[in-house]
Amino acid sequence: MANPMLAKCAYCNDEIKLEQKTLRHQNKWFHASCLKSALDKVPKKQSAHTIKTMTIQSQKKPTIVFKTKILFEDIHAEMPPIKKHTFTKQQILLSSSPVLLLEKNPRVEPKAEPKQAEQIVAPKDEPKPIEEPEAPKKTKKVKPDPVLIILAIGVFAVMTYMAYALLSSISIIAIAVAAAMALYHLSSRKAPQSQYAYKTKSASVYSVSVLILPFVFGAIMAFDGYLSILTVTQAIFLWSLTLSFWQTLLFVPLAIRSITRESQLPYPQVYPRISIIVPAYNEEKVIRTTMESLLATDYPDKEIIIVDDGSKDRTLDIAMQYSDKVKVVHKENGGKASALNQGMLYVTGEIVTIVDADTIIGHSSLKHIARGMAQENVVAVAGNIKIRNKVNWLTWCQALEYLSGIQIMRRGLDYFGAITIVPGALGAYRKKNLEEAGLHDKATLVEDFDATLKVLRSGMVVSGSNSAISYTQAPQKLVDFYKQRKRWYRGNLQVLKRHRDILLNPRFGYLHRLSYPLMAIHMLVVPVASLMLWGFAAYQIILGNYSFVAFVLLMFIIMQFLLSAMAIRMDRDDKKMLFFSIFMVLGYKQIVDFLSVKAIIEEALGRKAIWTSAQRLKQ
Repeated sequence: MANPMLAKCAYCNDEIKLEQKTLRHQNKWFHASCLKSALDKVPKKQSAHTIKTMTIQSQKKPTIVFKTKILFEDIHAEMPPIKKHTFTKQQILLSSSPVLLLEKNPRVEPKAEPKQAEQIVAPKDEPKPIEEPEAPKKTKKVKPDPVLIILAIGVFAVMTYMAYALLSSISIIAIAVAAAMALYHLSSRKAPQSQYAYKTKSASVYSVSVLILPFVFGAIMAFDGYLSILTVTQAIFLWSLTLSFWQTLLFVPLAIRSITRESQLPYPQVYPRISIIVPAYNEEKVIRTTMESLLATDYPDKEIIIVDDGSKDRTLDIAMQYSDKVKVVHKENGGKASALNQGMLYVTGEIVTIVDADTIIGHSSLKHIARGMAQENVVAVAGNIKIRNKVNWLTWCQALEYLSGIQIMRRGLDYFGAITIVPGALGAYRKKNLEEAGLHDKATLVEDFDATLKVLRSGMVVSGSNSAISYTQAPQKLVDFYKQRKRWYRGNLQVLKRHRDILLNPRFGYLHRLSYPLMAIHMLVVPVASLMLWGFAAYQIILGNYSFVAFVLLMFIIMQFLLSAMAIRMDRDDKKMLFFSIFMVLGYKQIVDFLSVKAIIEEALGRKAIWTSAQRLKQ
């Protein structure tokens, strides 16, 4: 049944629904798309008046703006006097179904102030033209940074020298194989819309190469007379060296390229409505700051939805203090994935942005997310996550770990449109595509990784925005760091297992060819191989080969220093992080590898995975 309260478009005569963009021209309502067609048919003299979205202009009298917390957006229409609705009591039902908490005694009142854009009165004989929407900002092409190019040359020089100095001809073979693999991925890139196609099931070239390389190097070393009990370890060392070379040769140039590419992205002419979901459980120490940052964010059309997941502290009470500005949903505790899915029920925007309850987003981050979403076939955008509480050795190392992963590896994956994790601290999806993919699943401990892979499987593109910044808390104590990484690493393995069919299915494009195998190797193989190599290094020290171990360690430290310098330069971040680059090779790296191997063993033994999280710090 048609809703008599809905206005009709003066051009197509169809009802204008609440979620549709509407414009008003000469005292008539239009769909945004219909108005352009209508103006095209009018002589130029009559089409001089341009319309601003959601601005109400009347020749006779001010227009009443009807606003209430029950509706998801303002309803703009000329209406007769309306009887006020009064809610005398606020009800919070602690049940399995979510409750949208309403503001007490919502009022229906006209916007009386003449300065407000919603209420403009123009003379009858000559309607006053309304300002056009702000023109999109012009993008300026950024030339390649010469400092980054110098650093990249330094990285490649160190790799080449290390390959030659270690095992002579065998190491040269390793770097040649790495270069060939990198060249293959660059030359075989396809456009996002054509990379997904049904083919015979098989493993990708990258997956096969990674599997057979240790055996190839072992055979070469045995043929050259290196056969001994350490041949296996040496073969794994060469294999690790090859993967390191390949990753550097592929991702470093692509990371430099992505800076220029991102600078050229156009700004959207019209910013779409963005709905922000903030799941919260026992977040009384941080929720206020997060909400204040969201309210202060510069974006023309946003809505904020706070989902209290059965908190036992004052999280709900604090959230309710903002009930006149945001939607507050309360439900029984069911986990983060459950809270996000409940929040989706109240979303009215085209784009859904997810923000953790301990996160402060940048002032213009939402605009940069909309900018990323304007690209062809892009259905998700990953934000740039930074650590704000850099107070000790552990937090500084985490900050550099985040920075290096985002600025080098993620920028490289962005070239293929196959970023594998849209982080929960700041990530956005198109609502339609996220719903079609199946929303968030409670079956894993890392709902963001799982949701991203489900969206990628649909054949669309997941991009990254390094200008969409958010600041999150990092664990300051080892015990909290252990709790956080235990959940992350177990959850990652659950997702890999859940989506293992990607490995042998070419239909999934670069998710099959590159991203999934790369994630599997980094999460399963690299931590084990790294610990084995340290065992090999310890044995060499026992044998008295101090110079060999020192040389290899020094080369890796220098290369990591140069890569860290590149990441810091790309993001214009704190140069103090450079002093912690050594710990990405020695110290912090071993802690991370140990926790990864522990998670692999627990997953293999079938031990139950539980949700563990770090303690929040008041912000």
